Amino acid sequence: MANHKSSIKRIRSNDAKRILNRYQHKTARNAVRTLRATKSEKDAKALLPRIISMLDKLAKRNIIHKNKASNLKSKLTVFVNGLAK
Repeated sequence: MANHKSSIKRIRSNDAKRILNRYQHKTARNAVRTLRATKSEKDAKALLPRIISMLDKLAKRNIIHKNKASNLKSKLTVFVNGLAK
């Protein structure tokens, strides 16, 4: 058990941040899954900027690696452009 008041506060704040990070990460994963399941080009083009923004924010906060975010954005863009054909 923590002995200092600051370490007790740190444990509490770390738990709160962990829950928020998990929520944001899971939300982004579900959004990517939704985009990949989309068959409509119009819907996919509307979703893509929102998902790219989500991935950028996750990478900025070190929830996911910046290269993973970049790879996902690239693959999703290729997928959406492929729907246009």
